Amino acid sequence: MKVYVAATRQNDGKTIASVGLISAVLKRTEKVGYIKPVGQHYVEVDGHKIDEDAILVKEAYGVKCDLPDMSPVAVPRGFTRDYINDPDRDKLVKQIEEAYSRVSAGKDFVLIEGTGHAGVGSVFDMSNADVAKLLGAKVIIVSAGGIGRPIDEIMLNKAVFDQMGVDILGVIVNKIQPEKYEQIEPIVSKGLTRKGLEVLGVMPYNPVLSSPTLEQLLEDIGGELLSGERGLKNSVSRMVIGAMPPHEALDYFGRGTLLITPGTREDLILAAMSSCVVGIGKESCVSGIILTGGVRPHTKVMHLIRRTDIPVISVPDDTFTVASRINGLIVKIRSGDKNKIYATERLVTRYVRVDRLLDMLDGA
Repeated sequence: MKVYVAATRQNDGKTIASVGLISAVLKRTEKVGYIKPVGQHYVEVDGHKIDEDAILVKEAYGVKCDLPDMSPVAVPRGFTRDYINDPDRDKLVKQIEEAYSRVSAGKDFVLIEGTGHAGVGSVFDMSNADVAKLLGAKVIIVSAGGIGRPIDEIMLNKAVFDQMGVDILGVIVNKIQPEKYEQIEPIVSKGLTRKGLEVLGVMPYNPVLSSPTLEQLLEDIGGELLSGERGLKNSVSRMVIGAMPPHEALDYFGRGTLLITPGTREDLILAAMSSCVVGIGKESCVSGIILTGGVRPHTKVMHLIRRTDIPVISVPDDTFTVASRINGLIVKIRSGDKNKIYATERLVTRYVRVDRLLDMLDGA
């Protein structure tokens, strides 16, 4: 059995669906394989470019596949330009087919995770539709939104897969606002059924899965950790910009809050620290502080900071630039994000018809 998980656009929940399905199927059989044929966000591992999602699945679930086979093609900067100037589709086909052959050997189930919408990768002749066709896999399309957007975008993506002769197994709609779930779920399901598509799941939005940790921010913005290593797993749900008096800022501090302020605003830094002291428990304590402008607080202030577990990160950029970069980040689940992985597993277990999916694949 094999299934190809695609999405209607970036950050719609493809990795959430993939991770949740891997976890669910592993409860039924240990013979599970995973491959992300074309990866865009990668890291170097033993000289190989490995997609971050492949690393997540390998480290979180220990699937018995080699990392280079789980991520056979990575797309570094300049890849598309070089390919257009000297195209070699046969080389990519060989890499993907050989890797898939090794990943799928002896497996009862293989999850193939795509990259973005159906057409992503067309520029180098390896779109999601191309790869699904190449590997002979049926597709699950993941979308996000309410009613109109997911149906419109799913049908647009379906047209690309149809053109390649790839069957759509079903769809999963993600990120429905919890307060609207009971209203939207039956309508969007009915709308998709009208279009001849099987709805495998409708999942509510979980803010935990969209909240970056201080560890991710430290890595993605290229900052320097000054203190608070033990708090790097703290999640960030909102930002407070240090442009107000300290006594006003206290009203905004609390769990999930990230303070972004110039290193010269020692008054705000001390106020953020005091919120942990005067508050009851950790509910009043900020998740982290980012000091901008490349300026560090006075030595005595730094000494006080180091007595807390609040992560403090220093960056050379100005406050507006840093806040804009953080606001534009795509939050990826990482192997160390235990809370996010658990939340993902619960979502898929509760809202996705995994048994129905496996029955459909078994009967294919």
